[in-house]
Formats: sequence, C-alpha cells, structure tokens
Amino acid sequence: MKENKYDDLNFFVNYSAMPRSVVGLEAAGEWPTFRALLPNLANKSILDLGCGYGWHCRYAMEQKAKQVIGIDLSKKMLEKAKALTEHSGIRYECRAIEDVVYDEATFDVVISSLALHYVQDFQQVCQRVYHCLVPGGVFVFSVEHPIFTAMASQDWFYDEQGHRSHWPVDHYFSEGLRKTQFLQEEVVKYHRTVESYLSNLLDAGFAINRLCEPKPSAQALKDYPDMVHELRRPIFLLLSVSK
Repeated sequence: MKENKYDDLNFFVNYSAMPRSVVGLEAAGEWPTFRALLPNLANKSILDLGCGYGWHCRYAMEQKAKQVIGIDLSKKMLEKAKALTEHSGIRYECRAIEDVVYDEATFDVVISSLALHYVQDFQQVCQRVYHCLVPGGVFVFSVEHPIFTAMASQDWFYDEQGHRSHWPVDHYFSEGLRKTQFLQEEVVKYHRTVESYLSNLLDAGFAINRLCEPKPSAQALKDYPDMVHELRRPIFLLLSVSK
C-alpha cells in the first residue's frame, strides 16, 4: 500500500506547522544521533528515501557531497523541497520508496528519515538498497520505535486527573498494518519488531554498525519542555549498516 497522505491539503498544512518543518533538522529530536551515524559525505553519491522537505539532502551538499537524489511520493513535499533548494547537485524525484530501483553500486550512502514505517515490504527495501550501494557503502535510517508503533492508538494511558500514567505496549509480536492518528488524520503505518528490522537487514547481506534509541538532548528539553515525556520510552529507532 502506497499512501500519499502528505498531498492532502489539511494534513500538509498541519505538518508544515511542526517545529521540524519550520526550523529544520535542529528541531528534530533525533537529529544529533542521526548525524553522528553518518559517514563522511564529502565526494559521495547520496540517496535519500522519503526526503520530504529535503533537509537531509541539503545537509549532504553542505558536507560537500558529490550528488544527492531525494525521493518522495508527495508532490507538495517536493515542491517545498525545491523551493528551499538552490544547489544544482540535488535532484528530486517523485516516486514511492517501494518503486525505487537503481543499478548496482550507484550510491555510496543511502539515508532515510522517519519514512520506512510507512512501507509495507521492508525486506524488499533492504534488498534494493543493498544492491544499489557500492561495496562498503552505508545505509543509515530512522523509524518510529516498535514500542511506539505496537499499538495503533500510539498514545499514553492517562489517569483520572488527565496525567500521563504510562505508555501501553501490547500486540508487539503482531506485525503489520496499523491505522493510527497523526496530525488529526488517520494514517497507515506498519509495525515490525526490532528483531525483524535487524533480521531483514542481515538477510539482505548488511553488517550492523550501530543501533541507537536516542533520548532528547539537554538543549532540546530546554527548547521544548514537553519533550521530558520522551525520557520515559523510546520513540525512535536508528540503525547504521554497511554493505
């Protein structure tokens, strides 16, 4: 299933008001960890799966990447990305991640930020990314943590006073489609376990470099006090793997 929720006008307007949409990478709580996982991007060919506004594409060019291709299914996201992008070394393509196929050894680095939990067949993505990477190439991506995606409600349990009591986890081993609420709209995501993420990567031939479950930084907690609740359970899972 290839859902293109970001071209829905109301959804896109709500997304555009999020801090990470307005400010960019520095407003993304997981960005410091994601950035630390990236290899040296100088003179590298980069593929960004689910590039959105193109923040990561532009960062790669700031790091002297040779060329960057950003893929996204949403025309509205790509229009915004193009409006924000001045560098000729970045090319944006309107395609679903599931449809991305490139020749062998095309890219040095493949990245993806919070997009792969929208993709049903993660195993196929792993195989295609492995194919298009050069030997020694690196795949770095972030997804919503399986503890976060296990239940479709994706919300806290509140006590009688309306305080956040705990984060419920249930049906963890029941992988597959979840219809959940995001930005006041119903969206489709796909839950899979940590084991499945790792197994699919290993089965495709990757070597695991690092797995991270980042917490908000001290600065993020200062800038966005409500992030204190993100210290109670992981919301992001980040992985770096090599061919």
